[in-house]
Amino acid sequence: MKHEWRKKEKNYYMPITKPEIVNMEKLKFIQIKGSGNPNSEEFSEKVGTLYSLAYAIKMMPKKGITPIGYFDYTVYPLEGIWDLKEESRNDEVFDKNNLVYTIMIRQPKFVNEGVFQEAIDIVKKKNKNILLDEVEFCTIDEGMCVQMMHIGPFDDEYKTFEVMKQFCEDNNLLIKNKAHREIYISDFRKTSQEKLKTVLRYMVESK
Repeated sequence: MKHEWRKKEKNYYMPITKPEIVNMEKLKFIQIKGSGNPNSEEFSEKVGTLYSLAYAIKMMPKKGITPIGYFDYTVYPLEGIWDLKEESRNDEVFDKNNLVYTIMIRQPKFVNEGVFQEAIDIVKKKNKNILLDEVEFCTIDEGMCVQMMHIGPFDDEYKTFEVMKQFCEDNNLLIKNKAHREIYISDFRKTSQEKLKTVLRYMVESK
């Protein structure tokens, strides 16, 4: 039976529209770093590079390659860790060109460095995309987090962040760093701004 993250991992990917605490396990990702406006062509190319690898891994058995422990699954959603360049943190006007990001797609447990390198080789045979050399395979342990589902435009996320910050204050939780995670449940290329679903998440610790 296919592993579908929307059904099997609702606690990670389908939170309610109120802040909640979630304890994350260690998870595997393929990721690529960048900076600047997410509406740029460069950002789109990096997203495309990640998806080409994610689907190469999923489709390996059709290439005659079946990694140990392989199971069928739905490719996980795009995620991003977002921050601002240090020199722009105190700017009065928010400028998307000052953003720093790491975008990523989670990988199933059977994926390891060897499987990742095999996927790189598969994609390179089809596409000489130079961005492939910037992609990394990693394990991330977020631990305790506060998360909430944001529904609506990305530019309105600050309203949801304010609710989350107040929740942390009320529950004696300290946000561990200025960066935050976003998980794009909706396809933002096809979904209207008002209907976009985005999981917002802070890593936290007790005060």
